[in-house]
Amino acid sequence: MNDKLALPVGTTLDRFIMRKQEDFPYATGELSQLLRDIALAAKIVNREINRAGLLDVTGAYGNQNVQGEEQQKLDVIANIRFIRALRNGGEVCAIISEEEEDIIQTGNTKGKYIVAMDPLDGSSNIDVNVSIGTIFSIYRRASETGCDGTLEDCLQNGTRQIAAGYIIYGSSTMLVYTTGHGVNGFTYEPSLGEFFLSHPNIVTPRTGNVYSCNEGGINGFPEGIKNYISYCRDSGYSARYIGSLVADFHRNLLKGGIYIYPSTAKAPNGKLRLMYECNSLAFIVEQAGGKATTGTQRIMEIEPTELHQRCPLVIGSAEMVDKVEEFMKAEALIS
Repeated sequence: MNDKLALPVGTTLDRFIMRKQEDFPYATGELSQLLRDIALAAKIVNREINRAGLLDVTGAYGNQNVQGEEQQKLDVIANIRFIRALRNGGEVCAIISEEEEDIIQTGNTKGKYIVAMDPLDGSSNIDVNVSIGTIFSIYRRASETGCDGTLEDCLQNGTRQIAAGYIIYGSSTMLVYTTGHGVNGFTYEPSLGEFFLSHPNIVTPRTGNVYSCNEGGINGFPEGIKNYISYCRDSGYSARYIGSLVADFHRNLLKGGIYIYPSTAKAPNGKLRLMYECNSLAFIVEQAGGKATTGTQRIMEIEPTELHQRCPLVIGSAEMVDKVEEFMKAEALIS
């Protein structure tokens, strides 16, 4: 029999998750099911995004979310799809979403997990066909099962994540996640309706020559960040900024680079959200060999005090993040 006539298509996400189940002796399949629920929602959202220009689901929805940002129609759609998938899956007792002010109780009081998510990051870019994404974190609940999830369950620091990931909807759709045992990426094959392992054991380069930040706000940046950007320019680095966090992060994760969203004069606490943006990506980048800090503190060690807490973010190749911290320390000594 000639195997070349029917080459293997690869390892599906479901099969990969099943093989990795032994990494979690405390779980009896719930986490695996939860990851499958997220993948299912991602497939549905991917479909909605691909049909967006034909179904009048682009543009503003007409409301503002809890962040004071104008909701896009696809923000609302993605939020509904992920909440529905997580609620129906039965493994999650509570959800934090960028699009909802309060904790979302799923009614699954026996659920062992909490999910924090940004259902559709960068959705304002949909109208111009720029890559966007979903970001998520998974925590084990701290309270006893049998009741709704609590604020204590939802406000755990990043070191207590048991899984985190993102989905990027771009030229191809990819799901990238970690459970604390390395980082793996899966590319969606729409004709088969499956995610296939395409990027096993992702390791981010120790350094790079790309920096990603919105230099339009540089006048309001801390002096240490201004000095680092000057260093990047003097070193001949390339500036690459898409304005979609997942897309910028994904490129730098694979190719090497640094993403910076610092505190500013207008946003002294930064703009990005700790619980469902910064912690998630920090867990991923650390598992891939990179670093994530505020410029002075490791992201995953920040103790959260509110659901929609913001913080500065410096994330990417380890040596580049170290260099930012050097500039920040030098500026602190001067001042």
